[in-house]
Amino acid sequence: MRVVALAAIALSCAVARAQISNPALEIRWYEAAVQMKRLAESWGDQPYGAVVVLNGQLVGQGPSRVIKDRNPDAHAEREAIRDAQSRLGQQQLPGAILYSTSRPCSLCEAAAARAGVSRMYFGPSLTDAGIPGGPR
Repeated sequence: MRVVALAAIALSCAVARAQISNPALEIRWYEAAVQMKRLAESWGDQPYGAVVVLNGQLVGQGPSRVIKDRNPDAHAEREAIRDAQSRLGQQQLPGAILYSTSRPCSLCEAAAARAGVSRMYFGPSLTDAGIPGGPR
């Protein structure tokens, strides 16, 4: 699985182009993950969102549900992976791309790898984004 930081998009398009094959498309999917983050925030959950894209189609999405569902395992990335698996009726997601608003934890990275996700793009951690003491 190739992990690429989208933080470069916000900092410099020249750097982003060196890392990302199609910046406009990657930004589109990252913005879909941001919408999931906003949904999580709307119900007072942790500020994370993720989406899964396969063959240019959004096949899974997930806001953080850790607080809402009282489930420490309901991270946005795993919610998006589970949604994609459910929608497609399959456990494996070969060739899928996961977009997350922040660097996933090691368990989410492992879940993505186990599901066959081939690439992962993510934004800055809350601490990297200038929020002191933010999780991750």
